Amino acid sequence: MAQMSEADFKKHIESGHLSGLYVLYGEEKYLVRRNAKKLIRKACADDPFPAFNFQRFDGAAPVDDIAAAVEALPFMSERKCVAVTDLTPDSLRAADNAKWQELAENVPETTVLVVYLPSAVLGKKSTKWNAFLKTAAKHGITVEFSRREGAELEKWLCGEAAKRRCDLSRREARKMLELCGSDMQTLHNEVEKLCAFLGEGIITPELIENMVARQTEATVYMLSRALVAGEYNRAYSLLDQMFYQNEEAPTILAVLSSAFVDMYRVRTAMQSGAPVSSLAAAFPGEYKGREFRLRNAERDVKRLSTEQLRGILSLLLKTDLALKSSKTSEQVLLEELIAQIMVLTAKGSRN
Repeated sequence: MAQMSEADFKKHIESGHLSGLYVLYGEEKYLVRRNAKKLIRKACADDPFPAFNFQRFDGAAPVDDIAAAVEALPFMSERKCVAVTDLTPDSLRAADNAKWQELAENVPETTVLVVYLPSAVLGKKSTKWNAFLKTAAKHGITVEFSRREGAELEKWLCGEAAKRRCDLSRREARKMLELCGSDMQTLHNEVEKLCAFLGEGIITPELIENMVARQTEATVYMLSRALVAGEYNRAYSLLDQMFYQNEEAPTILAVLSSAFVDMYRVRTAMQSGAPVSSLAAAFPGEYKGREFRLRNAERDVKRLSTEQLRGILSLLLKTDLALKSSKTSEQVLLEELIAQIMVLTAKGSRN
């Protein structure tokens, strides 16, 4: 086995002749997630009992538990699949690293073990990570997904629009890159939003200008979704990304507050029996031409109770006051806010 290119990996999955071990990683997390899903679907495609033969673990889970799942025989099937997300060897004890090395060398023929990094970022100078990669490449298949740039991203965006019966020119695709940056998950969300709004037809410059979220806004809305979904590593990663890009803390907080205000408005509308769409008429200055915010809020609010929403809004207000009066670092205040929201969203039932 060996390190495999993205093109060869695509052909490999289509062939259906799967290996026992895969490690998918790289800077472009969208491609890591998308390809891991494809691989897992292929591994489970002919399984009559997927509920018994597919197990998912976080990389922080005890390696003995993961090893037991990998070594267990499949239930009335030729193979089973075990997926492990965000394995970070640098954070493991030496004994656990040794167990991972042994596991990578001895994945049974009846198991497909998929290790992928949808959130974690590992430095190329990480000795433990490089050692694990070397072992994985020797006994399985490793694939690195690098960031896309420029013309390649423009072409991809045009293709994503075409899949949804919309026409996006290379010039307008370039405009989207200027507004949103090069993160493929963000761009995917934006082109999906444009096509959902348009239905089909030509994506015009005016539509992009009025509807596409600027980079900070898009990133902050991704942050709110990560918090609601309990993806805390991703939440901190997104916050670090924005500070690295020198985004202003008050701006980040303002957009984050808007996301949760949207959810609260949607919740109150639902509880009163009013259609969510009525909020667009009630707040035309905020939602006219941006009704997608309400659709996103309607989707995300299902994960939170009304009590949790009120608690989050209270935390946002306290942080806003602290930003204006406290001598504490702005980054520290937002990091504390994320931690407090984590605790709050982990409590209580959803209604």
